[in-house]
Amino acid sequence: MTIQTTLSLILGGARSGKSRFAEQQAKENATQGKRLHYIATATPFDDEMRMRIKHHQQQRGDNWAEHECALELANLLTQFTANDVVLVECLTLWLNNVIYSLGEACSNEALEARITDLVQAAKNSQARLIFVSNEVGMGVVPLGEVSRYFVDNAGRMNQQFAAIADEVTLVTAGLPLQLKGIAR
Repeated sequence: MTIQTTLSLILGGARSGKSRFAEQQAKENATQGKRLHYIATATPFDDEMRMRIKHHQQQRGDNWAEHECALELANLLTQFTANDVVLVECLTLWLNNVIYSLGEACSNEALEARITDLVQAAKNSQARLIFVSNEVGMGVVPLGEVSRYFVDNAGRMNQQFAAIADEVTLVTAGLPLQLKGIAR
């Protein structure tokens, strides 16, 4: 039985199985003529990342309309309708891109404004949205200032998305744990 929700947040660590779980959820929601969309926020800075992206594209297959969006995610979300199922992979890479693009002008306030814009766009969307994000705050406090800055802001961003999500799932070792919403 497929449970219809409007917005899902799927959290997990690196190689936790969160992407596979998110893709499965998107496919289950792409019924009755709905179109599958995959928004990739990764920026292929090196050969390893380009190979990783290519591998993920091949695994997904041709059923997905793919969109690359490193920065203007809030604007892109406005283009989708109730006939769309949209998987965003991933919020933490998007946040990293925003921090990098702002450079010296980056501040908690500037990031908060960008995150707020994205949260508002998600709330206003008619599409079925599935966001993937890394849970990066479960380990030791990072040594570097930039790393701590990223972890702090990623945690705040994840909290904002969890607050508006119909369901939140934590995936660890390939196993989903429902944190919010109806258990499957």
